[in-house]
This record gives sequence, C-alpha cells and structure tokens, in this order.
Amino acid sequence: MKIGLYFGTFNPIHIGHLIIANHMAEHSDLDQIWFVVTPQSPFKVKASMLDNHDRLEMVYRATEDYEKLRPSDIEFGMPQPNYTINTLTYLQEKHPKYTFSLIMGEDNLKSLHKWKNYELILENHDIYVYPRISEGVVETQFDKHPKIHHVAAPIMEISSTFIRKSIKKGKNVRPMLPDPVWNYIDEMNYYGA
Repeated sequence: MKIGLYFGTFNPIHIGHLIIANHMAEHSDLDQIWFVVTPQSPFKVKASMLDNHDRLEMVYRATEDYEKLRPSDIEFGMPQPNYTINTLTYLQEKHPKYTFSLIMGEDNLKSLHKWKNYELILENHDIYVYPRISEGVVETQFDKHPKIHHVAAPIMEISSTFIRKSIKKGKNVRPMLPDPVWNYIDEMNYYGA
C-alpha cells in the first residue's frame, strides 16, 4: 500500500487541505493520504495554535467520511524538534509493508535542499508536489528528478492564518471549512476575540 504523508499544523484544517489530499488520493498512484498533524513545538508556544489534540480532532472530523484520508498523530510522541527524515524512518520501521511518500506544495520543494538529510529522503521516498503560487525557483537538481512527481492539483490559496484572523474579526468563514470542523470551532469558541 502506498501512503502519501501530508504534514501540517492544520490550525484549522480547511477545504483547501481536503481538496488537495482527495485529489492526490484519486488522481495519483497513492492509496491513502495520512494527515500528519505536526505537534506544537514546546520551544515555540504560539497563542494562536490550538492544542495538538484539538487539531487532531478537527482532522479526524474532517476526514471521517473519506475512505482514503486518515488523521495521524505519529509525531506527537516523537522528541521535539523533530525532522521529517525521523518520522519517515519511524513509519517505515513500524509499517514495513507500506511505502511512504511525501506530499508537499511547490513552495516547500523550493527549500527542500535545506532539509535535514534531504538526499536520504529522495533516495528512499517519492515526493508528490502540488502547485502553489510562490516566489523563488526550484533547484535544478529537483527539476526532472525521478522521485519527484508533479500532480496537477487545483491551486488552493486558502490559508489557516486567514481563517483564524477572519474568525477573530467576527467574519463568516464557514464555506472554507468542512461542516464538522466549523461546528467544532463554533462549539468550542476557538480563534475568537
């Protein structure tokens, strides 16, 4: 089974995340997409960042009706700060029959050469890239790399930051969130003033 790992804080998860993940699940050779919820670094406590388990709960609620999308708290128990290579190594040991690939926006591909052990990641894992509008250029070494696959997913310019700021200002952002996520945020009065 081929698993695509979609890393993020998902603070909150929104329809842009779901559209990209579902597109990857339906229009690539990936069998499942796991939303890997990145834990809040104990060294960088941000007031706008919800607790790890609240963000995981929102991902769970957003994905429960999608057979190929799953929440993952795999990084919650790992030492912080954590690197992607450590998570990939741990998952490969835990699930030897699965093949793990990374899903990232083109903006992240532009900085991949700065990642810890990026050569090792590329040696052992495929990377599925979705388009993003961003500055800068992709390093030449990644241009036609056999492990890097560009997927023509829809360009999503919705951001969790925009959603949080809008909620704080009392704006209606309901169309940008899956209903169960909106209901959870509303019920818990998260991101409000």
